Amino acid sequence: MKKIVSTIFTLIFIASLSVYAQKAKQPEYSWTNLPVIAKTSFKADTISIVKYGAKNDGFSLNTKAINDAIIACNKKGGGVVLVPKGMWITGPIELKSNVNLHLQKNAILQFTRDFSQYPLVESNWEGLPQMRNQSPLWATNQTNIAVTGFGIIDGAGDAWRMVKKSKLNETQWAALVATGGVLSDDKKTWYPSQQSLDASKLKNPGEITKDKTPEFFASIKDFLRPNLLVFTSCKKILLEGVTFQNSPAWNIHPLMCEDLTVRNVYAKNPWYAQNGDGIDLESCKNVLIEGSTFDVGDDGICIKSG
Repeated sequence: MKKIVSTIFTLIFIASLSVYAQKAKQPEYSWTNLPVIAKTSFKADTISIVKYGAKNDGFSLNTKAINDAIIACNKKGGGVVLVPKGMWITGPIELKSNVNLHLQKNAILQFTRDFSQYPLVESNWEGLPQMRNQSPLWATNQTNIAVTGFGIIDGAGDAWRMVKKSKLNETQWAALVATGGVLSDDKKTWYPSQQSLDASKLKNPGEITKDKTPEFFASIKDFLRPNLLVFTSCKKILLEGVTFQNSPAWNIHPLMCEDLTVRNVYAKNPWYAQNGDGIDLESCKNVLIEGSTFDVGDDGICIKSG
């Protein structure tokens, strides 16, 4: 019996040594042996949003024109959708596979302050199902997409965000209160609407549960702030050169994406912007951020696992 036990112990010990040896042979982490990120590639074909009726007069809503241009480009096999210089007011834009949304220098994509243009959609917040307003710039299950150029993408976040008095000086606070909105009971937080204030008093109001009806979510719509850019389950993504600013909540939010390059991007928000993160990488694989600036009042670069 002792001999059998001794033999078993010897076999276990040898097996353990074998596993240890295999682990020892594995190469150590090395900066010279990083994963290769798949790069985007686009046809040279260029479609201007003007061709589809977009107007840079500062008040025309260009949502349909811009989305029509993206859809047409996608159906033709991809290419570049050009946003010329000027201010272009728009609602939510959905990016499609093989399309590079390119902003010329001095081009501004100004997302509208009209909340009715943002439908309520099922989304995700740190792994939990959430109801939120549609993100201004979004894509789901798309491959080979890009937002590039030298222009500005503005999310009109100041129309959505609450502001704490402690984050402003007296002059700034007085100017903000003078614009309208409502104050919390203790007068320490400004809200853009009564609906937003009322919803702030609820526990996890945006969380999707069986007892919450569409009517309930509609009653707290103002409070359900979207992230400026949300790409979900997308592959081969390039964000380059563009300024992303004034987001309602987070600025850039890739979720469950793969092969993402963020190069020479400028993400900025006022330092008092509530939840105004620069970029939140959530459950992503193979990401490169280089030459970029994140000038925000909350997390600059945040890595999340969902």
